[in-house]
Amino acid sequence: MSVNINASTTNGLVLTSDTSGELKLQANGADIATISSTGITMASGKVLAPTGPAFSAWRNGTQSITNNTITKVQFNAENFDTNSNFDPSTNYRFTPTVAGYYHINGTVSMAGTYTAGLGFANAYIYKNGSGWQYTGLQPSNNNYLLVPYSGLVYLNGSTDYVEIYVLSNVNVDVVSGGVWTHFNGHLVRAV
Repeated sequence: MSVNINASTTNGLVLTSDTSGELKLQANGADIATISSTGITMASGKVLAPTGPAFSAWRNGTQSITNNTITKVQFNAENFDTNSNFDPSTNYRFTPTVAGYYHINGTVSMAGTYTAGLGFANAYIYKNGSGWQYTGLQPSNNNYLLVPYSGLVYLNGSTDYVEIYVLSNVNVDVVSGGVWTHFNGHLVRAV
């Protein structure tokens, strides 16, 4: 036997039994989710949203990067930080307190003088102080580069952290402003 739990606008909480072996959650008679021995299934158009940490940080002010030197980008301003897990003042890193898989993404904008076919600019996602994934571009006589990056990374919810580093073969300035240089992350799936 199983139970349908319905939050009715006219009758309050309504419980009805059937023989499906499932527990159904409803709002005013419409299915929201079904719980069975295989897990939770959301009704069409309904989303089970994660409630874990999410943040959006950006670079406020120019940051100079010396050529051929891997340098951490100092994201020193925030649009939001739902769980206070991003440090915009000391370590410039994201250290979530919920274990799971996180989507990390953003763009680093760099201004410098590149020679066509000879230059490069890379953005690195670092995990726990070591390079984990990177994106690289080779400019074609451009003095301004937008280097996007994105990755899915497991973080243990206690000691793991992520940071963004850059490397260029010419001296560059990381460009200021949230539309140009930003660092974002959110929980995709908790474990």
